[in-house]
Amino acid sequence: MLDVRRLQVLRAVVNSGSVSAAADNLGYTPSAVSQQLGVLEREAGLPLFEKAGRGIRPTEAGTMLAERARKLSEILTETEAELAERRAGRTGVLRVRFFQSAGIALIPPAVAGFRARCPDVRLDLGMREDGLLEQLVEGAADVAVFVVGREVPALSGIRVTHLIDEPYRLVLPEGHPLCAQDPVDLGSLAGESWVQESFTQGPCAESLQDAFAAAGITPNVTLEPDSPQAAQGFVAAGLGVSLIPRLGLDPVHPNVAVRSLRKPEPVRRIHVAVRESVARLSSTRILLETLSEVAG
Repeated sequence: MLDVRRLQVLRAVVNSGSVSAAADNLGYTPSAVSQQLGVLEREAGLPLFEKAGRGIRPTEAGTMLAERARKLSEILTETEAELAERRAGRTGVLRVRFFQSAGIALIPPAVAGFRARCPDVRLDLGMREDGLLEQLVEGAADVAVFVVGREVPALSGIRVTHLIDEPYRLVLPEGHPLCAQDPVDLGSLAGESWVQESFTQGPCAESLQDAFAAAGITPNVTLEPDSPQAAQGFVAAGLGVSLIPRLGLDPVHPNVAVRSLRKPEPVRRIHVAVRESVARLSSTRILLETLSEVAG
């Protein structure tokens, strides 16, 4: 394989017209330049120079390689400049993954704020409910906004930080007796029927289970809908009450009432995970700052 550094020596000789002039320009000795040219000729398998009077001139192969060396030099210069821009976080792509309800009121304003500050960095956005951290571990994403249950995951090469504790809100059908209270004690809901998303497994389920245990009640879950919007619809129809994270209440169904909770107030712990390889980029830092500002 041709050596890029030797190609640049060849280019210097062709441009200057002599080995000695190229040696002066490069800071080498003439013998070192001649040695590099000899190795390059063996790599190329063709003579690169021929005698011309007292000097030398490039052969057709030597002229072609000198031109290619020029193009390679331009490519390397552009690459170094682009890498410097990426290190500074001014260009490139950040692949961001997030769960569904974060895409309602958290991610959109954060993206808008980020683009105002980093207009030349492209965000590759993707929404999914499962496997967010796996995407980072596999190198398929750079940043993930996800929900943590009882334990914060510790993964090699992944930096995890807390973003916000998002409170759950109690959603009641219009006319329910508890609509007159705000906040509502969680323990006072012992006799209710529940329309509750994500209660049996997953990080959200763990948070809810711990909250119900602290309130001393075991909820009678009659239906597990697959989205906050569906849960609101069933509550509006009078089929039960529900706890829905604040982000899942945009918009609020017109036929429900929303109340805060206490003793305890259940929360959904939202964290952000970043691959270590991009964590030091200024664009990553700005994205995390923007997410934190919006969440707050």
